[in-house]
Amino acid sequence: MSKLEGKVAFITGAASGIGRQIAERYAREGAIVVIADMNKGAAHETAQRFADKGWRTFAVGVDVTDEEQVDRAVDLAARELGGIDILVSNAGIQIVKPVEEFSLSEWKKMLSIQLDGAFLTTRAALRHMYAAGKGGSIIYMGSVHSKEASLLKAPYVTAKHGLIGLAKVIAKEGAKHGVRANVICPGFVRTPLVDKQIPEQARALNLSEEDVIRKVMLKETVDGEFTTLDDVAEVALLFASFPSNALTGQSLVVSHGWSMH
Repeated sequence: MSKLEGKVAFITGAASGIGRQIAERYAREGAIVVIADMNKGAAHETAQRFADKGWRTFAVGVDVTDEEQVDRAVDLAARELGGIDILVSNAGIQIVKPVEEFSLSEWKKMLSIQLDGAFLTTRAALRHMYAAGKGGSIIYMGSVHSKEASLLKAPYVTAKHGLIGLAKVIAKEGAKHGVRANVICPGFVRTPLVDKQIPEQARALNLSEEDVIRKVMLKETVDGEFTTLDDVAEVALLFASFPSNALTGQSLVVSHGWSMH
Protein backbone atom coordinates (compact mmCIF):
# COMPACT_ATOMS: atom_id res chain seq x y z
CA MET A 1 0.00 0.00 0.00
CA SER A 2 1.22 3.50 -0.79
CA LYS A 3 2.56 5.39 2.21
CA LEU A 4 0.15 8.34 1.95
CA GLU A 5 -2.89 6.71 0.38
CA GLY A 6 -5.90 9.00 0.72
CA LYS A 7 -4.09 11.62 2.82
CA VAL A 8 -4.71 15.27 1.98
CA ALA A 9 -1.49 17.31 1.81
CA PHE A 10 -1.61 21.11 1.64
CA ILE A 11 1.73 22.38 0.27
CA THR A 12 2.61 26.06 -0.06
CA GLY A 13 4.94 27.28 -2.78
CA ALA A 14 4.06 24.07 -4.60
CA ALA A 15 4.05 25.32 -8.19
CA SER A 16 7.85 25.19 -8.49
CA GLY A 17 11.12 24.04 -6.93
CA ILE A 18 11.16 22.12 -3.67
CA GLY A 19 7.42 22.48 -3.09
CA ARG A 20 6.57 20.98 -6.45
CA GLN A 21 8.99 18.09 -5.94
CA ILE A 22 7.43 17.28 -2.58
CA ALA A 23 3.96 17.48 -4.12
CA GLU A 24 4.99 15.03 -6.83
CA ARG A 25 6.56 12.64 -4.31
CA TYR A 26 3.43 12.71 -2.18
CA ALA A 27 1.17 12.20 -5.21
CA ARG A 28 3.19 9.14 -6.20
CA GLU A 29 2.51 7.77 -2.72
CA GLY A 30 -1.24 8.19 -3.07
CA ALA A 31 -1.81 11.57 -1.44
CA ILE A 32 -4.39 14.07 -2.61
CA VAL A 33 -2.14 17.07 -3.14
CA VAL A 34 -3.21 20.69 -2.73
CA ILE A 35 -0.99 22.87 -4.93
CA ALA A 36 -1.03 26.19 -3.05
CA ASP A 37 0.96 29.02 -4.56
CA MET A 38 0.93 32.80 -4.76
CA ASN A 39 0.94 32.40 -8.54
CA LYS A 40 -2.58 31.09 -9.04
CA GLY A 41 -2.02 30.39 -12.75
CA ALA A 42 1.08 28.33 -12.04
CA ALA A 43 -0.77 26.45 -9.30
CA HIS A 44 -3.55 25.47 -11.68
CA GLU A 45 -1.08 24.55 -14.43
CA THR A 46 0.85 22.31 -12.04
CA ALA A 47 -2.35 20.71 -10.78
CA GLN A 48 -3.45 20.01 -14.35
CA ARG A 49 -0.15 18.34 -15.17
CA PHE A 50 -0.52 16.19 -12.06
CA ALA A 51 -4.09 15.32 -13.02
CA ASP A 52 -2.89 14.31 -16.50
CA LYS A 53 -0.73 11.69 -14.78
CA GLY A 54 -3.72 10.35 -12.92
CA TRP A 55 -2.83 11.94 -9.59
CA ARG A 56 -5.49 13.48 -7.37
CA THR A 57 -4.88 17.18 -6.95
CA PHE A 58 -6.45 20.53 -6.14
CA ALA A 59 -5.13 24.05 -6.84
CA VAL A 60 -5.49 27.24 -4.81
CA GLY A 61 -3.92 30.66 -5.17
CA VAL A 62 -2.85 32.07 -1.82
CA ASP A 63 -0.59 34.76 -0.38
CA VAL A 64 0.63 33.12 2.83
CA THR A 65 1.05 36.51 4.53
CA ASP A 66 -2.65 37.33 4.10
CA GLU A 67 -4.70 35.96 7.01
CA GLU A 68 -8.01 35.98 5.15
CA GLN A 69 -6.55 34.30 2.05
CA VAL A 70 -4.87 31.58 4.08
CA ASP A 71 -7.96 30.75 6.11
CA ARG A 72 -10.13 30.75 2.98
CA ALA A 73 -7.73 28.54 0.99
CA VAL A 74 -7.24 25.96 3.74
CA ASP A 75 -10.96 25.88 4.56
CA LEU A 76 -11.81 25.43 0.88
CA ALA A 77 -9.35 22.58 0.45
CA ALA A 78 -10.56 20.86 3.62
CA ARG A 79 -14.19 21.19 2.59
CA GLU A 80 -13.62 19.93 -0.95
CA LEU A 81 -11.27 17.09 -0.01
CA GLY A 82 -12.56 16.01 3.38
CA GLY A 83 -9.91 17.47 5.67
CA ILE A 84 -6.21 18.27 5.95
CA ASP A 85 -3.78 15.56 7.05
CA ILE A 86 -0.44 17.11 6.14
CA LEU A 87 0.77 20.69 5.90
CA VAL A 88 4.07 21.52 4.23
CA SER A 89 4.90 25.18 4.91
CA ASN A 90 7.39 25.76 2.13
CA ALA A 91 6.72 29.20 0.60
CA GLY A 92 9.71 31.51 0.86
CA ILE A 93 11.85 34.16 -0.79
CA GLN A 94 15.42 35.38 -0.45
CA ILE A 95 16.97 38.86 -0.36
CA VAL A 96 20.75 38.98 -0.09
CA LYS A 97 22.64 42.02 1.21
CA PRO A 98 24.58 43.22 4.28
CA VAL A 99 22.58 44.15 7.39
CA GLU A 100 23.36 47.85 7.07
CA GLU A 101 21.82 47.90 3.59
CA PHE A 102 18.56 46.12 4.48
CA SER A 103 15.50 48.33 4.64
CA LEU A 104 12.95 47.70 7.36
CA SER A 105 10.38 46.86 4.69
CA GLU A 106 12.68 44.17 3.24
CA TRP A 107 13.29 42.76 6.72
CA LYS A 108 9.56 42.65 7.43
CA LYS A 109 8.80 41.09 4.04
CA MET A 110 11.27 38.27 4.64
CA LEU A 111 9.97 37.51 8.12
CA SER A 112 6.36 37.84 7.04
CA ILE A 113 6.61 35.23 4.29
CA GLN A 114 8.78 32.81 6.27
CA LEU A 115 7.29 33.14 9.77
CA ASP A 116 3.87 34.79 9.48
CA GLY A 117 3.14 32.43 6.60
CA ALA A 118 4.14 29.42 8.68
CA PHE A 119 2.00 30.59 11.60
CA LEU A 120 -1.08 31.36 9.52
CA THR A 121 -1.04 28.12 7.53
CA THR A 122 -0.32 26.12 10.68
CA ARG A 123 -3.18 27.69 12.60
CA ALA A 124 -5.62 27.09 9.76
CA ALA A 125 -4.51 23.47 9.26
CA LEU A 126 -4.50 22.65 12.97
CA ARG A 127 -8.10 23.71 13.35
CA HIS A 128 -9.11 21.08 10.81
CA MET A 129 -6.73 18.42 12.15
CA TYR A 130 -7.94 18.88 15.71
CA ALA A 131 -11.60 18.85 14.69
CA ALA A 132 -11.20 15.67 12.65
CA GLY A 133 -9.39 13.84 15.44
CA LYS A 134 -7.23 11.85 13.02
CA GLY A 135 -3.89 13.40 13.87
CA GLY A 136 -1.65 14.99 11.29
CA SER A 137 1.81 16.16 10.30
CA ILE A 138 3.07 19.74 10.11
CA ILE A 139 6.31 20.12 8.15
CA TYR A 140 8.30 23.35 7.91
CA MET A 141 10.86 24.05 5.22
CA GLY A 142 13.79 25.30 7.23
CA SER A 143 17.38 25.36 6.04
CA VAL A 144 20.90 24.73 7.17
CA HIS A 145 20.41 28.37 8.12
CA SER A 146 18.00 27.17 10.79
CA LYS A 147 21.19 26.15 12.62
CA GLU A 148 24.04 28.08 11.01
CA ALA A 149 24.65 31.62 9.79
CA SER A 150 25.98 32.99 6.52
CA LEU A 151 26.96 36.44 5.36
CA LEU A 152 24.29 38.66 3.76
CA LYS A 153 21.29 36.70 5.05
CA ALA A 154 20.26 38.24 8.38
CA PRO A 155 16.45 38.07 8.00
CA TYR A 156 16.54 34.68 6.31
CA VAL A 157 18.71 33.15 9.05
CA THR A 158 16.55 34.76 11.72
CA ALA A 159 13.35 33.41 10.18
CA LYS A 160 14.70 29.91 9.59
CA HIS A 161 15.90 29.70 13.21
CA GLY A 162 12.41 30.77 14.25
CA LEU A 163 10.77 27.86 12.44
CA ILE A 164 12.51 25.41 14.75
CA GLY A 165 11.03 27.16 17.77
CA LEU A 166 7.57 27.12 16.22
CA ALA A 167 7.83 23.42 15.40
CA LYS A 168 8.80 22.57 18.97
CA VAL A 169 5.77 24.40 20.35
CA ILE A 170 3.41 22.77 17.85
CA ALA A 171 4.91 19.37 18.69
CA LYS A 172 4.06 19.88 22.36
CA GLU A 173 0.62 21.41 21.81
CA GLY A 174 -0.36 18.97 19.05
CA ALA A 175 0.73 15.79 20.81
CA LYS A 176 -2.59 15.15 22.55
CA HIS A 177 -4.28 15.46 19.15
CA GLY A 178 -1.82 13.12 17.43
CA VAL A 179 -0.29 15.99 15.44
CA ARG A 180 3.45 15.97 14.82
CA ALA A 181 5.63 18.93 13.76
CA ASN A 182 9.12 18.78 12.25
CA VAL A 183 11.54 20.88 10.22
CA ILE A 184 13.50 19.94 7.09
CA CYS A 185 16.84 21.76 6.91
CA PRO A 186 18.32 21.44 3.41
CA GLY A 187 21.67 22.70 2.28
CA PHE A 188 21.85 24.56 -1.02
CA VAL A 189 19.49 23.12 -3.62
CA ARG A 190 19.72 24.28 -7.26
CA THR A 191 16.36 26.00 -7.43
CA PRO A 192 15.61 29.36 -9.12
CA LEU A 193 15.89 30.92 -5.63
CA VAL A 194 19.48 29.68 -5.27
CA ASP A 195 20.43 30.40 -8.88
CA LYS A 196 19.37 34.02 -8.32
CA GLN A 197 21.68 34.26 -5.28
CA ILE A 198 24.83 33.22 -7.13
CA PRO A 199 25.37 36.46 -9.12
CA GLU A 200 24.08 38.54 -6.19
CA GLN A 201 26.63 37.04 -3.81
CA ALA A 202 29.34 37.24 -6.45
CA ARG A 203 28.83 41.01 -6.65
CA ALA A 204 28.53 41.50 -2.90
CA LEU A 205 31.59 39.37 -2.05
CA ASN A 206 33.69 40.35 -5.09
CA LEU A 207 34.01 36.73 -6.18
CA SER A 208 33.39 34.89 -9.42
CA GLU A 209 30.15 32.95 -9.65
CA GLU A 210 32.17 29.71 -9.72
CA ASP A 211 33.88 30.71 -6.48
CA VAL A 212 30.55 31.55 -4.85
CA ILE A 213 29.45 27.98 -5.56
CA ARG A 214 32.74 26.34 -4.60
CA LYS A 215 34.01 28.56 -1.79
CA VAL A 216 30.78 29.79 -0.22
CA MET A 217 27.81 27.57 -0.95
CA LEU A 218 29.47 24.15 -0.98
CA LYS A 219 32.63 24.88 1.00
CA GLU A 220 31.53 23.03 4.14
CA THR A 221 30.00 19.98 2.45
CA VAL A 222 31.84 16.66 2.58
CA ASP A 223 31.71 16.13 -1.18
CA GLY A 224 31.17 19.51 -2.85
CA GLU A 225 27.69 18.54 -3.99
CA PHE A 226 24.38 20.38 -3.97
CA THR A 227 21.48 18.85 -2.08
CA THR A 228 18.92 17.63 -4.61
CA LEU A 229 15.18 18.15 -4.84
CA ASP A 230 14.76 14.40 -4.44
CA ASP A 231 16.82 14.45 -1.23
CA VAL A 232 14.45 16.99 0.31
CA ALA A 233 11.31 15.26 -0.96
CA GLU A 234 12.39 11.97 0.62
CA VAL A 235 12.73 13.62 4.03
CA ALA A 236 9.33 15.27 3.53
CA LEU A 237 7.88 11.82 2.86
CA LEU A 238 9.52 10.42 6.00
CA PHE A 239 8.05 13.16 8.20
CA ALA A 240 4.61 12.86 6.58
CA SER A 241 4.38 9.08 6.79
CA PHE A 242 6.05 8.34 10.13
CA PRO A 243 3.58 6.20 12.07
CA SER A 244 3.84 7.61 15.60
CA ASN A 245 4.58 10.65 17.76
CA ALA A 246 8.10 9.35 18.33
CA LEU A 247 9.38 11.62 15.55
CA THR A 248 8.18 15.10 16.45
CA GLY A 249 9.71 18.43 17.38
CA GLN A 250 12.79 17.55 15.35
CA SER A 251 14.86 19.22 12.66
CA LEU A 252 16.68 17.06 10.13
CA VAL A 253 19.62 18.52 8.21
CA VAL A 254 20.00 17.32 4.62
CA SER A 255 23.14 19.08 3.45
CA HIS A 256 25.90 16.68 2.42
CA GLY A 257 27.45 17.15 5.84
CA TRP A 258 27.62 20.95 5.71
CA SER A 259 26.00 21.17 9.13
CA MET A 260 26.32 18.18 11.45
CA HIS A 261 23.83 18.72 14.28
